[in-house]
Amino acid sequence: MRTAMILTVGILLLAAAVIFGRLFVQYYSNAMTWAIGVFLTLWLLATGFNLWVGVNKAGYSVGEELPIMLLLYLVPAVLAVLIRWKFV
Repeated sequence: MRTAMILTVGILLLAAAVIFGRLFVQYYSNAMTWAIGVFLTLWLLATGFNLWVGVNKAGYSVGEELPIMLLLYLVPAVLAVLIRWKFV
């Protein structure tokens, strides 16, 4: 359940980044590229923090947490790259 909630937050954060980028694209032509880049960076930090919490606080090993981190990062990241590639 926690994984689904974090994944939802990632997709909502991506949506916010896309909206933010679209708002400023008329003033700055690379706004979408910057918005997606900032999203990818922030989301990597957030999933890294989630891995750290799982290892240090919940007692999981890095081997157990790493696949979850990769799943949580890659799903919104792939969506971001597809949005940037196809629709913008």
